[in-house]
This record gives sequence, structure tokens and C-alpha cells, in this order.
Amino acid sequence: MGAGLLANTLLAKEGNEKEKGHLKKGDAAILRFLAAAEIIEADLWQQYNELAGIQDSEVPGGTGSPAYTAAVLVLDSDMDQYIHDNTDDEITHAAFINAFLVSKGADPVNLDQFRTLPSSQATGAQQIGRLTNLMQLTVDTSWWTRYRSDNKNPDLGDTFPQAIPGLSAGQFPAIPRNDGDLAPANHLQAIANTAGFHFGFIEQGGTSLYPSLAQRVDNVEVLRVLLSIGPTEAMHFQPWHDKAGNAPALTDPTNGLVFPDLNSPPFGGEEFQTNLIMPEPTVFLNRTFPIVSIVRPTETEGAAMGAVKALTADGLFIGQPPAFFTLLNQLAEEADAAK
Repeated sequence: MGAGLLANTLLAKEGNEKEKGHLKKGDAAILRFLAAAEIIEADLWQQYNELAGIQDSEVPGGTGSPAYTAAVLVLDSDMDQYIHDNTDDEITHAAFINAFLVSKGADPVNLDQFRTLPSSQATGAQQIGRLTNLMQLTVDTSWWTRYRSDNKNPDLGDTFPQAIPGLSAGQFPAIPRNDGDLAPANHLQAIANTAGFHFGFIEQGGTSLYPSLAQRVDNVEVLRVLLSIGPTEAMHFQPWHDKAGNAPALTDPTNGLVFPDLNSPPFGGEEFQTNLIMPEPTVFLNRTFPIVSIVRPTETEGAAMGAVKALTADGLFIGQPPAFFTLLNQLAEEADAAK
């Protein structure tokens, strides 16, 4: 077959696939990874909502834990509503991306076989299998200092101090494991504080993931999906960025976890006052450019695998079998290979 005829044949095939709505391999891989990420997010937010959110027809399940809810509300009086709405959004993201994949003749993502992790035994939680473990978290709180820096960017190789050093050095519950965790008061408040910083950790990841992967998309409609869902992740992150700073300073009497006063040294001051909610302008692309307010990171190289590593290090998947990690790593590798 001549080169010209071969090229015309390939172009015709590609045109027919577009007419049929088929996706290129890379675009489908990116969407499948995002579907998996949204399914995982929906699972963890459902657990938060069952105990400290609003249970209604939009987000059914659970009956609430009044004591834990009260501790979470210390961070903000609207936390139960925010938790509910974040949960609802993630459920819709997962459902939409899977439906979009099916509409294009691509395989959706189903993680139901891995819903085997135990639920909290606290009153108010459903007793069903879970994908995620919120009871042994190692929370990276460097996102809090990263978004307040005016001269560093992880895309340029910079690192950031932990806002709550203890949270990144152990394994702590972000929901009560059972009703025994409802006392003493500072122990329960430490659990709620942990949840507050975990909310921000989860949603800053989604905020970065969508623009990072959007740079690898080929199909305009797929790009539209990413550019439409991605900003809602940033909307989620913004209130959590603000509310985490309201976590009261305390020491958990049961395990020694310390939540410091974030308005005092080594933090505090104009950049680290706890009521900041907008990203501080910082360096971007090249340190010779003026600083600019941006999402960070947005480097596309290894973005999906980076997300998997961060969620794994967080302790979310403690108890999952090797097959779960094999599948998640495969989805990430395929998304990162998209050109």
C-alpha cells in the first residue's frame, strides 16, 4: 500500500471513530483513571457524611454521630453542609465520567470487588464494605504551607514544611473508630481536627490532578469534561483551606498528637494567618517571571502515579489486597502514558 493511500486510510479510520464517538486510547485511559479517583473520593466522603454530614435523599446512608458532628462544627458552623455537598459532587463526578466512557464505547471503571474494608463501628455509620480506611491516616499537611508560600513551587522542586508535623508521622483516625472515641473531649476534637486537614489534603490533590492530566488530552470533548469538573475540585479545596486553620490548638491525651497554634511561630504573620483562603502568588514556570496566583502543582509528567502514591502514603488503602494496588497502578501508568 502506498504511503499516500495508507495515510488516507488512517485518516478515514480516525474520522469514522470520531463519528461513532470512539475515544483514543490515551483519552480513555485518562478518563478511566479519573473515574477510579472519583469513586475512591466518593467512598471516603460518604464515610465522613454518614457521621458528620447531612443524610438525605441526595447522599443517603448513615444516621450521624452528634458528638463527632459537634466537634467538626468547631471548625465552622456550616461544616455538615460542606461535607454533604462535597460528597454529592464526588458521587456525580464518578457516575458522569463512567457514563461518558460507556457512551463512547469505552470500558467504565468498577471497584466494587474491593469494597471489603471495615466500617467505623461508631453509632451512625453504615456497616458496609469500604474502599478506603479513614481510621489509620498519615496526613501530609504541607499543602497548607505550600499554598501560602510566595517564593516556592513544587513544580520547580521546592519542598514545604508540615503545618501539623505529628499528623505526617503516625497513623490517626479522622472518624471515630467506635463510640469509645467520643471521649475524652480533646481526643474527639483531635479526630475532628485530623478530618479538617484531611479534607484539604484530598481536595488539593483533585485541584492539581485535572489540569495536570488535561495537558495530555487529545479529544476536545474530553478536554471539556476535564476543564468543567476540575474547577469544582478547586471550589471544594477553597473552603477546606480556610476551615482547617480553625482547628483548635490541643494535645490528644490518648496518643500525644499535637495541633499547634497556627497563628504563632514558626507560622503566623501575614502569609500564614489562618483565615487566608486564596492561593498566595508564587513562582511559576521559571523563577525569572513575576509571581502569580496559581494551582500548584500542575506538572503533567507522572501526575496520575503521583496521585496514587500520595493517596497510598496517606493510609487510605491500608487493608486492601495486592490486586487493588496492581489495578490502581495500571490505571495510573496508562493515564500517564497518554500523549
